[in-house]
Amino acid sequence: MLAATLVVGAAIQGTVGLGLGLVAAPVTGLLAPELVPELLLWLALVMASTTLVTEHRGVDWVGIAWALPFRLVGTVVGVGVVAVMTSRQIGLSVALMVLLSVLITARTVRLPINRLTLPVAGFVSGVTGTATSIGGPPLAVLYQHRPAETIRPTLAAYFVAGAGMSLAGLGLAGELHQHTALLALVLSPTLVLGFLLAIPLRNRLPAARVRGGILVVCAVSAVALLLRSMLPS
Repeated sequence: MLAATLVVGAAIQGTVGLGLGLVAAPVTGLLAPELVPELLLWLALVMASTTLVTEHRGVDWVGIAWALPFRLVGTVVGVGVVAVMTSRQIGLSVALMVLLSVLITARTVRLPINRLTLPVAGFVSGVTGTATSIGGPPLAVLYQHRPAETIRPTLAAYFVAGAGMSLAGLGLAGELHQHTALLALVLSPTLVLGFLLAIPLRNRLPAARVRGGILVVCAVSAVALLLRSMLPS
């Protein structure tokens, strides 16, 4: 089930720029909460690297330069959160983060991309990305009205650097595990398959329809994870 979820998430991210974490995090939290956020951070690094290699010409490097330093600060806070939270608390955080992201995206909030919003988005994504593996929505909200050819590689560049920061921070805190990294390696082919499926989807499916589908899937998965995390063991 997790492998199938990763294929779907990778296909969605390859089409609209994000979606792997939003789709896979709730399912992973349901099936194996101890793997959150580490497994998904490794997979996010692989997926974003694949996108960046193929579409690097469209990256908004100026925006990345303003957001990344504050992502680093948020990563430090996120590492502290992971160190003190239980699997149940992380599950609740993932579910609430996904639901909040769905709400924001569904309302298509339009915010300016400037020297104030980029650092704020960078910091928030650093905290949430490290603690829950879901760091894309803050920056995606800023860029959602840009052309897809800019959104996908810009988010990919940000995810590569951001996931790398989060993994490094977790490693320094002793929160990384060899077996999880090996599992990510085994699951990596599912991301390649999803990425290949996304190539024809980009021109055939309207972005609004894809976005609507991902919002429904994410909301249902997040509610299921929320309910499970709230129930006594």
